[in-house]
Order: sequence, then C-alpha cells, then structure tokens
Amino acid sequence: MVKNIYFLLVDDDSDDTFLFEDVLLGIEPSAHFNSAVNGLDALNKIRVGSTLPDVIFLDLNMPGMDGKECLAQLKKDNDLKNIPVIIYTTSSLSKDIELTMQMGAAGFITKPDNMKELKSILSSIVAGMKHNNLQKALQTLSFSSTTFIVC
Repeated sequence: MVKNIYFLLVDDDSDDTFLFEDVLLGIEPSAHFNSAVNGLDALNKIRVGSTLPDVIFLDLNMPGMDGKECLAQLKKDNDLKNIPVIIYTTSSLSKDIELTMQMGAAGFITKPDNMKELKSILSSIVAGMKHNNLQKALQTLSFSSTTFIVC
C-alpha cells in the first residue's frame, strides 16, 4: 500500500496557505497537509509530531524565525536533514536562490500568480513524490513552468 504523502507548508500568509492546501487536496485528496506560520512553529510541529513530513515548502519572509534560519536548523538536525525542503516564496533574488541552494534546499520556486500554474507545479511534485523522484519532477518543472523554478 502506498503511504499518503505528508506536505508541510511554512508560510505566514493565510491566503497563500488556504490556496496551497485547496489545490493540493484537489490533486491528491489522500495527501496529509499541515501548515506553520513561521520557522519556529514549523520546527515545533515537526519535533512533536508522530510523522515527519515527506516534503517541506518554506517561505523566506516570515516574522519570528524566517525561512533561511529554519532551513539552517532543519539541515543541522540529524533527524530532519534529509527531508526535502523547497523554498516557496515571492522572492526571485539571486542571492536568496544561491544561499538557500547552498544551504541544502532541494529547489526554489517563486510563488505562481495563478491557480492553474500552482496546480501544474503541485501535480508534478505529487507525481515525483509518488515515484520517489522529487528532483526529476523539479527539473522537469524548471524547463516547462512559467513560474521561476531552480533545482
């Protein structure tokens, strides 16, 4: 039996969170979805939860612990460092991309500005996760998506 994919979105924007969850569960109703409002909230939820996320989507600009600090904490924790982290932000600054990729992010996605593009992105990522090939899904997206994606 295939296990349900567990997605964690770390984003302080409640509208973005609602839209992400709505689109994700429309694509994959059996997915497990959780959200956190900043890096500290995410780390707390991960550490007290009974199941680790299969993938984390991480915004950069949040109050409290921002995405870069959260990514650093995730990658230095032996129990969490292998969870793929996809930066999911409005930024497309080269310094943000370079730094987060050097820090171990699996990919960098600039938030799409429409639901159709978000659906395309999440569909590809769900398919990649189901086939244990997230990196290939991100590479395919980087060539086919109109949204800025780096992997």
